[in-house]
Amino acid sequence: MYRKLDDFLTHWQEHTDGTGKLMHALTDASLAQAVGESHRTLGRIAWHIVITIPEMLAGVGLKADGPAPEAPVPATAKAIAAAYAQVTRSAAELIRANWADAILDVEDDMYGERWTRGTTLRAVVNHEIHHRGQMTVLMRQAGLKVPGIFGPALEAWTTYGMAAPAI
Repeated sequence: MYRKLDDFLTHWQEHTDGTGKLMHALTDASLAQAVGESHRTLGRIAWHIVITIPEMLAGVGLKADGPAPEAPVPATAKAIAAAYAQVTRSAAELIRANWADAILDVEDDMYGERWTRGTTLRAVVNHEIHHRGQMTVLMRQAGLKVPGIFGPALEAWTTYGMAAPAI
């Protein structure tokens, strides 16, 4: 949970920058990549990240500028990346403009439980991290180069003049 809005907003910027790199690395062809027939596609997972942000923030009284939870997956990677940029920017602006540190202790009904708003913000970030990991696996399966988020990805070690770590 977050205790200060500035802590969240700094953390949010770091994570949305990383996820934004993944969103911009997607191609239209890669959106159909799935682990198997009955699993979500890469495009569906990316879109799920996008639509969940306004859905979760609505539970704490904020209306982020973004697609509705039932909005269909766009046909292009560019549209998904643009929607992600829009909704994450809107979320940060809303929080910065409407909340103060004390509001982080306010409790709301979230998914049948009582969560503080600080806990909800942590859940939004954790949800994104969880699905970002799924995306990187599907991106590799689709033949895409995965950008580094918390340090270099496998392919990036050579740009540092180093061999990738041993497997």
